[in-house]
Amino acid sequence: MNPAISQSINSAVNPSRLFLASCLAIITTAFSFSIRAGILPQLGTEFGLTAEQLGFINSMFFFGFPISMVIGGIVYHTVGPKIIMQVAVVAHTLGILLTIYAGGYVGLLFSTFFIGFGNGCTEAACNPMIADMYSSNKLNKMLGRFHMWFPGGIVIGSLISKFMTEAGFSWQAQIWVLMLPTVVYAFLFFGQAFPRPKVEGVTSLAKNFQAMLTPLYIALFCCMALTAITEFGPNQWVAVVLSSSGADAMLVLALTFGVMTIGRLFTGPVVAQFGQTGVLLGGAVLATIGIYMFSTVTGPIAYLAAVIFGLGVCFNWPTMIGFVAQRVPLSGALGMSIIGGVGMLSTSIFQPIIGRWIDSDHAEAAAKGLSGPSLELAAGQATLSTMMTFPIILIVAFTLLWFWMRNRPQGPANETAVLEQPQL
Repeated sequence: MNPAISQSINSAVNPSRLFLASCLAIITTAFSFSIRAGILPQLGTEFGLTAEQLGFINSMFFFGFPISMVIGGIVYHTVGPKIIMQVAVVAHTLGILLTIYAGGYVGLLFSTFFIGFGNGCTEAACNPMIADMYSSNKLNKMLGRFHMWFPGGIVIGSLISKFMTEAGFSWQAQIWVLMLPTVVYAFLFFGQAFPRPKVEGVTSLAKNFQAMLTPLYIALFCCMALTAITEFGPNQWVAVVLSSSGADAMLVLALTFGVMTIGRLFTGPVVAQFGQTGVLLGGAVLATIGIYMFSTVTGPIAYLAAVIFGLGVCFNWPTMIGFVAQRVPLSGALGMSIIGGVGMLSTSIFQPIIGRWIDSDHAEAAAKGLSGPSLELAAGQATLSTMMTFPIILIVAFTLLWFWMRNRPQGPANETAVLEQPQL
């Protein structure tokens, strides 16, 4: 596109409205995550589903996500974020309606896939759009504030699910709540101009793939697979594995994401202080401590574990996306989408595996003669202990990444200089 035309289009963009719409879209994603987590026991009871089957339903949520993210990343510079977000509206609406009218296991699989597909469209469109709207020295700040609304929306959604469940509302009524942010973000995006990319060559898929074949991108790709399951594994199953811990599972979920919401407000300053690799390494350490506490404590101390775990996973997602945007800028929208996509694909793959862990630990605890709340507690804590493997591996990986980046021309002390360079 002619640079003068591109500049004219960007001058017509309303960043505030687009950013607000993006936040409402990711709140829809958050609601779908937290409310589904809250109604998981109800779905299991009503349809007679095992934990493994619930895991496959969860996996469809995370499976639809990476598919649409990858497709969206490939076509982003061809069709633009506007069309991708229109697809998101359709997918979210279909997923919500099909979930409400699902007749059983198969129906829930399809409906959950559509919701996940819509969520992936949101990430595929909004991450590069935000990067194109704001100067590079505001990138970490705005990505942090955008992703702040994922945990923020989960806090709100968790409380909504908790109070609706306690008030006797059906799980179908809770799913209807997802339509509220969907309608609002569709309205806010309607009729708006969208920004054009700022980095020369970034619209070339050949250059995108070339940048994605570099050792740094491949390393981030592998780390993201474990980073995502570290965050989403314990959180997605909190209502199941902590049901007999003596702490309110949905309040634990709300507290975890409340910490994440507040923390992401300060993503920019924290990254500037500790560097991207330092933030990721510190997060892996805290996540390990948090999951360990979940697997060993009961009662009110579980809320302290939620705070520590929330701090551990707080900055992971926006920092990984920002790392790609700043350190591998020519990977473009596709590079950011692939990184987010592999995170969700990893989470999808591990959901039924975690479900099998729960079933196996449940059977093992029952064989030891445990029953009732003691049985549920022992099984839940055993599964959480297994989940601790993910952040332990990340501690090693991010330590190696820290030394690697430290020896590069742009070391941790100079990472703030990266923010001043022209980026996506």
